[in-house]
Amino acid sequence: MSEFSACWIGCGTSNLRNEVLHYQDGLFIGDIPAFNEKVVREAILNAVAHRDYRLAGSVFVRQYPRKLQIVSPGGFPPGITADNIYRRQLPRNRRLADACARIGWVERSGQGADRMFEESIKEGKPRPDFVDTDAYQVSLTLYGEIQNPEFLRFLERVAREQGTQFALEDLLALDLMQREKVMPDDLKPRLARLIDEGVIERVGRGRGVRYIISGKFYQLAGQHGTYTRKRGLDQETNKALLLKHLERAGDAGAPMAEFEDVLPAVSRRNILRLLQELRDEGKAQAKGSGRWVRWHIGDGGLIR
Repeated sequence: MSEFSACWIGCGTSNLRNEVLHYQDGLFIGDIPAFNEKVVREAILNAVAHRDYRLAGSVFVRQYPRKLQIVSPGGFPPGITADNIYRRQLPRNRRLADACARIGWVERSGQGADRMFEESIKEGKPRPDFVDTDAYQVSLTLYGEIQNPEFLRFLERVAREQGTQFALEDLLALDLMQREKVMPDDLKPRLARLIDEGVIERVGRGRGVRYIISGKFYQLAGQHGTYTRKRGLDQETNKALLLKHLERAGDAGAPMAEFEDVLPAVSRRNILRLLQELRDEGKAQAKGSGRWVRWHIGDGGLIR
């Protein structure tokens, strides 16, 4: 039990070198510790309760000014990966995990990873990182830096002004959006609720639909131009840009790849739909077929 006691002591002593981070929201200056005590406690106790005791070795906790690394013997339990650890539970040492929960050292006997993800995202910090994990060890890195103060202020303001309560899946989806990452299928069902709350916006239709964080986020960040780019121009403006490019292309015409450079925020499918509308209006025409098709300006699109 000496290893367990040492790790428990580590939960408290980590605060001795725990820097306080500052962020500003208007005239208000907020303070956030570099390392959230709840997250650190869950991480260390999980490392002890769920390590593989068939392997020799100890749990190591390495603290740096803005990084905390916890390494425990044995890889993930069967079926657990870095991608699903926040939603799947498979305690390797059930009785030890239950004992921790009964004495109040952890809130429940599961993995506790959901709490680590939730608190990290709420504080605007990077997600818990398991990148160095392999078959012989679980390596968890917690980062003590606010990576996006605007995102932190956005979450706090929405919660304060609208009374919105975010579930973990909501926070994960919003975090992916603000980092411009691909949305996995298991989080897509949460998007409808976030739209209803006015937290995100739907852009486009059908298969070309996209989702972006509400304009409130970009307003807080002072990134009005970025919001306009992500939101996209209106349909007629997009068609005018395509027509202008066709005029410049002249007799050579233009392939689809060039139109994607003209409208980088619009999907290939929607660009094709706009070109077809220009064709129906007599302003554009396609020559060739398949991958060799090139678009040319039509008689109706010439400026006389």
